Amino acid sequence: MKVIAAVDILGGQVVRLLRGDPNNKVVYSEDPIEIAKKWETEGADMLHVVDLDATLRTGHNNSEIAYKIIEAVSLPVQIAGGIRSIQAVEDALRKNAAKVVLGTLAFKEPNTIKQLAKKNEDRIVISIDQKDGIVMIDGWREPAGIKVEEAIKLFRPMGIREFLITSVDRDGTLKGPDLTALVYATGIADARIIASGGISSLSDIVRIRVARCSSVILGKALYDGKITIEKLKVLA
Repeated sequence: MKVIAAVDILGGQVVRLLRGDPNNKVVYSEDPIEIAKKWETEGADMLHVVDLDATLRTGHNNSEIAYKIIEAVSLPVQIAGGIRSIQAVEDALRKNAAKVVLGTLAFKEPNTIKQLAKKNEDRIVISIDQKDGIVMIDGWREPAGIKVEEAIKLFRPMGIREFLITSVDRDGTLKGPDLTALVYATGIADARIIASGGISSLSDIVRIRVARCSSVILGKALYDGKITIEKLKVLA
């Protein structure tokens, strides 16, 4: 199971939000590149860089910072947050993003994913942010009108195998992952599931591994020192 460290960027700062709420944030660093290098040094397998400004449509973006992170580390970096056009996807791939995570674009324009997957299926990850089994989009503010199972079954035939499952009510809470949702997702159509949201301890990691998730994204637990990558790698 791959260990992925999250670097969420809002206003150029590394932050963590509670349930995606920009009014409930903790700032961890003014230097995202320094943080990225820190997680590389500590042994992360990959970085998950999220542009929260683009996600939340603040009128700003952190794409240049994300691209500088790609240049600054030797780890693969997946880019996420507010990527809502084919051009934005292609720009990220040209800048050597290992993978691009798509949410709103995927659910509003599924035919776009079919087009992108023809050449880049191994570099496209579909983000499924779910609340009560319903997919949420546009910064978790709008229901997509589709269930988790339906979402995976929609994109799997297009060649997409990897899905990032985040339970909105758990994200940033340290209350443990939504194992029910994760187990359910891993059983659908031979999908590879990246677990995210609520993870707070090594015992959570064990449960996620038992749920057969291919990767786990660590955010607040990592920044608050509740989990170290070194100890986690022994389990993962």
